[in-house]
Amino acid sequence: MMGVIVTGITERASSMERPVSVTIEVIDRTVSGKVVAAEDNLPVPGVSVVLKGSKSGTNTDADGLFKLEVPDNNGVLVFSAVGFVSQEVQVGSKSTFEVRLAGDLKTLTEVVVVGYGTQKKSQTTGAISSVGSKEINEMPITNLGQALQGRAAGVDVTQSGSKPGSVPKILIRGRRSFNAGNDPLYVVDGIPLSAGYEDMNPNDIQSMEVLKDATATAIYGARGANGVIIVTTKKGAVKGKTTVSYDAYVGVSKALDKVELFNGQEFAEFVRESYRATGGYKDAAGNPVPTGKADAAADAKVAVLGGDPNVAKGLANGTNTDWQDLILKNGIMTNHSVGVQGGNERTQFYISGGFFKDKGIVEGLDFTRTSLRANIDHNVNSWLKVGLSSYSMYSIKNGENLNTYGFTINQNPLATPYDDNGNIRFSPTNDALLTNPLAEIVPGAQIDQMKRYRIFNSLFAEFKIMEGLKYRVNFGPDMTITRWGRFIGAQTNARKGGDAQANMANTFGFNWTLENIVNYNKTFAAKHNLNVTLLHSIQRDNFEGFLANVQGVPAETQSFYNLGAATSILAVGSNLSQWTINSYMARINYDFNDKYLLTMTLRRDGSSRFGENSKYGNFPGIAVGWNLGNEDFMKNVTWLDLLKVRAGWGKVGNQGVSPYQTQGLLGRTAYAWGSTPAYGYRPNSIGNPDLRWESSATSNIGVDFSFWRGQVQGSLEFYQTNTTDLLLSDQLPGSTGFNAVTRNVGETRNRGIELGVTTINMNSGSGFKWTTDFTFTKNTEAILSLYNGKVDDVGNGWFIGRALSTVYDYKKVGIWQTSEADVAKSYASEVGQIKIQDTNNDKKINADDRVIIGSDVPDFSAGITNRFTYKGFDLSFFFFARVGNLIRSQFHNSNNALAGRYQQIKVDYWTENNPTNEFPRPKSNQEFPVYGSTLTYFDGTFVKLRNINFGYTFTPTLAKKLNMESFRLYSSIQQPAIWSKYRTKYNGVDPEATGLTAGGTGVTPATMVITVGLNVKF
Repeated sequence: MMGVIVTGITERASSMERPVSVTIEVIDRTVSGKVVAAEDNLPVPGVSVVLKGSKSGTNTDADGLFKLEVPDNNGVLVFSAVGFVSQEVQVGSKSTFEVRLAGDLKTLTEVVVVGYGTQKKSQTTGAISSVGSKEINEMPITNLGQALQGRAAGVDVTQSGSKPGSVPKILIRGRRSFNAGNDPLYVVDGIPLSAGYEDMNPNDIQSMEVLKDATATAIYGARGANGVIIVTTKKGAVKGKTTVSYDAYVGVSKALDKVELFNGQEFAEFVRESYRATGGYKDAAGNPVPTGKADAAADAKVAVLGGDPNVAKGLANGTNTDWQDLILKNGIMTNHSVGVQGGNERTQFYISGGFFKDKGIVEGLDFTRTSLRANIDHNVNSWLKVGLSSYSMYSIKNGENLNTYGFTINQNPLATPYDDNGNIRFSPTNDALLTNPLAEIVPGAQIDQMKRYRIFNSLFAEFKIMEGLKYRVNFGPDMTITRWGRFIGAQTNARKGGDAQANMANTFGFNWTLENIVNYNKTFAAKHNLNVTLLHSIQRDNFEGFLANVQGVPAETQSFYNLGAATSILAVGSNLSQWTINSYMARINYDFNDKYLLTMTLRRDGSSRFGENSKYGNFPGIAVGWNLGNEDFMKNVTWLDLLKVRAGWGKVGNQGVSPYQTQGLLGRTAYAWGSTPAYGYRPNSIGNPDLRWESSATSNIGVDFSFWRGQVQGSLEFYQTNTTDLLLSDQLPGSTGFNAVTRNVGETRNRGIELGVTTINMNSGSGFKWTTDFTFTKNTEAILSLYNGKVDDVGNGWFIGRALSTVYDYKKVGIWQTSEADVAKSYASEVGQIKIQDTNNDKKINADDRVIIGSDVPDFSAGITNRFTYKGFDLSFFFFARVGNLIRSQFHNSNNALAGRYQQIKVDYWTENNPTNEFPRPKSNQEFPVYGSTLTYFDGTFVKLRNINFGYTFTPTLAKKLNMESFRLYSSIQQPAIWSKYRTKYNGVDPEATGLTAGGTGVTPATMVITVGLNVKF
């Protein structure tokens, strides 16, 4: 046997990568061999050995052995395994081979954006989560918030509804503040956004990094008080030909299901029962008609039934109008994005255009966005580099404030929507408050339109002063123009035949950021790595607004475009708001031999929003890290790739007060000057020149790990954030002439655990691969003190030791049953009504019996994504869950009156024949049940199958025949299933909501979207 050693080995990416030795014997053109790790000579099972260009292949066994037939000397064997760089070996006429494969531990070399620079993941010391283009492109999304949900531990993303263009609410590690805001900072290509993230085209995003702890966010100071989301858009390529990509999908959206309401006969019986409860449902002889029985004479006396000719006709004919079917329809969602990417060593460019349209499931609701991006980087010479990232967007959103569907829920199912001639009945019943919801969607009857224009730029020039020393200047102008128009015609429920109304509001925002950055990077004695970053930044914001509200539009076709022609001007207003932040920052990153890590940060921010005595605040941060896996005593732990322990503490501020709030302001007042009305001005608020920053101090301990050559990798975090000097309105005695003054009082705390894990469950030589991403987040909020120390503020629902949003109310323990008539009477109630817990057992129900019901903070949330690939096929599905939070369902409050006047959610209400403990007996003289708020609290736990995606990528050979570089077809289903007791048992629309309120009157049903799409690259 001949022995030949093949050299030219791929260079190892890090000191921890393990070369592999492969020995091959050629015996009658059957090759055999053994795969071992060169460093420890341990066999490596599961290595794929494939004859290139054929389907012939095998895997190494538990001892690293394999056998494979080859047809001739020209064969090429391809060796591949998780955690190693694939290597090709020419068989030739040799009888024995030895091949070394270099490890490919991307966990150690992956670069993440940390703000004002990048770091290898193995060298970071802060709590950072990353979401890459794979996750972003995995499902059709409208905005980047949807891409973050369930994909980044510690990031709580909740949908605000199903209306087109709705924007999710994003919280990083919970809420810290009552009044200063809890929204994170969004930084795009190095420039902080001033007007929200919803205008971004997700197709342009390359990656997102979420900075969560204070040591990571301290570099952004006050602006990063609630966490930072860094968005990096796609850039040009340094080498290779220019590529053109086209990504598109089209989909159909439909209501996942409808709200279950009473049908015609059930509604009639519901109304009868409400009148029985008040003694109003009697036959012709004046005798009460028992539950379950209908009487024509009794029906005729009920205004909602026989007392209304239209309803009486429907009752006689067995009419059952499903008003939801008349309003709901299938929507259309489509997206097109074209990108051109290329460049050379001197110039790189990426240019893209996008068009997105989402036409909702209710007429009049839609969202359209058109965007254009150009990213250009150019090396002028060896010491100067310049670049531009420019984004322009134009969007139209219709129907954000329309309530067609919510209004539909209350319609009488016994009424008919059209007259005998097929025309819309404006008033299907005699009830003056119930007009026909179909009249709301007549073209031009209701218009609610927002047009938005956005131009966002990031320009930079980078100077290389000397080796390791660079100076960079960033300039980021951000301009947003918004026009909102509202028109309400005469033939709508809001006007009921009265004069048409029109409103218009215009806003103009211009924000600019200028940053000067000096960076020094140096390695000393081959083991000491030092990076120093110095920054001066100034950001200025200018916001102008104008609005006008009129009534009596002479011609409805004018809509809101000719306000001056109206007969009455109801309101006119305008405003100007300006603020500035001036900042200085210094950061030092040091590591010794990639083992011991240190980060120190100091930021000093000055805000024009605060008074003369406290404009500036200092915000430090320090973090250390230890790469245990790089220690000599860990070298023999062959299954360990990375084990890093991190600990840090940092402090950041929050400037969340309105401009001029620290000053004493004037308000207009009306008075009589003799017999003439006049206006004057009076002090409207008390200024506080000593008002200062809220401060959040975070302690964080984290562990980053990677095992078995990257087959299991992730991070585990433990943190606590204490926020002090809260910006709260402290109450004042009325005798002072003012109600409150803003002061720095109180403290809150957040504690939590976060886990993010990625596993490679299977990676066979046949081409089948299965990976899983899992995230887990548990965060608890607590108020530690308020204005008067550790004293509850019951009026605001703020309780020491509890979450910032806590429900404090009476507790429903059931429904008073027939056997409890006397006891119910002693509590001033009656059989069939809500039974309230007598908390203090004083035999009466009053405010002292209220208890804490719960909060909207979940016990935990989690997301799991499974991905399967086999040759050209790919399949992924994503589940997301929130567990243990409370919902205060405004949808039930609006659509569960139980008075018998309006149609409502179908509930299990009490009758003598159905003595349930769920919902009380309807009563016609009671608009809402006594203690009816107790019927709006539900367990908000849910599990959603957020997305299923199935695709096929054509082989390079076939793609080339089509003159393409790559070609993929796919289909996806978004939100095909929701598991939640709130929906299945209590007829809720969608348990996912912002804050405690789940679906008010403006709700639309949860939707499912089925799409087909393609990804093409030329």
